[in-house]
Amino acid sequence: MHKHVLLSLLFIGILLISSSQVTANEATAEALVDAATTSVNTFTIDPDMKWFRDNMSNAKGVLVVPQLVKGGFIFGGSGGSGVLLVKGGGNIWSDPAFYTMGSGTVGFQIGVEVSEIILMVMTDRGVDALLTSSFKLGGDVSIAAGPIGAGAKAQTADILAFSRTKGIYGGVNIEGAVLKIRNDWNHDYYGSETAPRKILIERKATNSHADNLRNAVANLAIRSGG
Repeated sequence: MHKHVLLSLLFIGILLISSSQVTANEATAEALVDAATTSVNTFTIDPDMKWFRDNMSNAKGVLVVPQLVKGGFIFGGSGGSGVLLVKGGGNIWSDPAFYTMGSGTVGFQIGVEVSEIILMVMTDRGVDALLTSSFKLGGDVSIAAGPIGAGAKAQTADILAFSRTKGIYGGVNIEGAVLKIRNDWNHDYYGSETAPRKILIERKATNSHADNLRNAVANLAIRSGG
């Protein structure tokens, strides 16, 4: 009798812990989407980002990392979470899929730098690479820093990277950074096991919470002619 009671209590406890984790992940994912919306709007209105705005209509996808933290004293590195949206037929933008971005370097660094990053995915090859579970920027796909790299290299790059650091806009070198899918956040945000392809390409998952982000990206693309 006591054994059955203990097992029942244990089972209930596991369910409560699992439910609490899902709620926490969903709240964090929602906060990331809100932050990404703010980043897109900030980049949209800045007068120094004309090249970014003018070329958004040519983008096949956009990955927004609202906060990329970089720094350290001896071992430097960077990390952050982001969301990817892909443009489909009729120039309709998908709901977001969740990713992490990270890299590690060894060297002497002092201080911490926080940046907003927006990656414009310019080719189908770039989109396909982002659908894999993990890939390295500059290794699996070519990347250029814009608008600094908005020259010959930018014409053929799969991905263009833009950043804002402490109010300064420009190109950013994140070659070598690794992007990984956040399956747990995708699951909790959409309420089921949802791979990025189902969200971004097949459009099998939606969440009305992301409407503001989708509209911000769509309006930016429309303003640039696409």
